[in-house]
Amino acid sequence: MWPLRRKPDLTEAPISRGRLVSVIIPARNEAGTIGTVLSSVLASNYQPFEVLVVNDGSTDNTGELGAEFARRDPRVRVITGAPLPEGWFGKPWACWQGYREARGDLLLFTDADTRHQPALLGHAVGTLEQEGADLVTVVSAQRCVTFWERVIMPQIWILLALRYPPARVNRATRARDVIANGQFILVTRAGYEAVGTHEIVHDKVAEDLGLAQAFLRKGKKLHFAFAESLIETRMYTGWSHIAEGWSKNLYLGGQASYPDEPLMRALVPVGLAGAMLIWIFPMVWLLLAVLGILGGLKVALVVVGLSLILWATVNRGMKIPPWYALFYPLGATAALAIILRSTLRGHDGVRWKGRVYSVSGKQ
Repeated sequence: MWPLRRKPDLTEAPISRGRLVSVIIPARNEAGTIGTVLSSVLASNYQPFEVLVVNDGSTDNTGELGAEFARRDPRVRVITGAPLPEGWFGKPWACWQGYREARGDLLLFTDADTRHQPALLGHAVGTLEQEGADLVTVVSAQRCVTFWERVIMPQIWILLALRYPPARVNRATRARDVIANGQFILVTRAGYEAVGTHEIVHDKVAEDLGLAQAFLRKGKKLHFAFAESLIETRMYTGWSHIAEGWSKNLYLGGQASYPDEPLMRALVPVGLAGAMLIWIFPMVWLLLAVLGILGGLKVALVVVGLSLILWATVNRGMKIPPWYALFYPLGATAALAIILRSTLRGHDGVRWKGRVYSVSGKQ
């Protein structure tokens, strides 16, 4: 879907093996997905690796499902997470606990809602070695199933695509130009420890972004590559899940992406909202022209037609039926509402998976 040439491509890197990789999966109330990610990781053709599931205070049977895998496969261990300390967000805390138990020279932090192909880990380690990188992260395919996923996710994903093309990230010299995708972050233990581990982003809602910035500041090399044929993620499962998830991330993550620029941080809500209004405007213009309130009907028709072609192309790239482009104004309107909600919530605190956090830490 990225509106650019898909380079670098992780599949073009050599497949490596031999270094122990500790795959760390932070999991809080992931009973619906933990089996999928564990099955896919265990099917990897890379050797050797271990898998650590950090059960972060789940109130469902995530821990029991993980323990069942551990009984069948000695490569899997389930870590019962300690209570969340004051000032920490849940995911960094779970990742840090996994790191403390990991034995590997390489550490892979991956989300419980991902599905890995067998060649993924080998190509990722091969990329890390070929590039001399301390951190490798990837663009993953986004699986969108329900109506709201298919109309909203492209709106958000294209913003990220335009903001962080991998080629720009890989040559970045400023913190504003780097990012990591928390769905898949492979690091060397030495590099991870040198930047301060997840402890340095313990109170960040966008801990992946903060980790990438920490690597850059310490002079460590990052490599961002396309891997859509090797890893798939279904981030959210419907309207309420999308609204809650992006309300958590958009405003605070947008501000964090400009760590050294107070003016740009202040303008984040304006920029995000403006991006959605750009897509809503053509259809509003067409409607007003049809009603005779505004002129330029032919131009409005052309602009709307071009917009439909663009969104059909984006949808096709995300494996969403192209005809969902007809709903792009609805998707942009819904995304605008989430942006406003995210901005308001960013001042009041973050709510996610039964926990409430302040901007600077846990309430």
